[in-house]
Amino acid sequence: MLKGSCLCGGVAYEVDAELSRIAHCHCPTCRKTHGAAFSSVTAVPREKFRWVRGAELLGSFESSPGKFRRFCTRCGSHVMAERVAQSNVLLRLGCLDTAVGERPQIHIWRSLGASWYDPKKQVEELPEGLT
Repeated sequence: MLKGSCLCGGVAYEVDAELSRIAHCHCPTCRKTHGAAFSSVTAVPREKFRWVRGAELLGSFESSPGKFRRFCTRCGSHVMAERVAQSNVLLRLGCLDTAVGERPQIHIWRSLGASWYDPKKQVEELPEGLT
């Protein structure tokens, strides 16, 4: 079982499915939505996904025709995206609370990626952030 929630905890979901392929999406819409170099996502079956808390707090934005990004209107966390007619929804893995061992398998939309980020370049890693 996968569980996820927004930053403030007002919105939460569960998914009765395993993670499938994890992708880092570098398209301009994902970068702007998340304020980051990319968004990490995975598709899960719609029928296995359910809101367990805070559905009334959800806002949505139609970022491209038929694609809706769902977010918490209280804290702004983008939790998932969906095309209503499709059988899968896209989880935003930054909101996943369940620890997973899987690793990303693919970078997509790299041709439109941030000029300042190169996924092939190794950079220093710190156990905690700079203060």
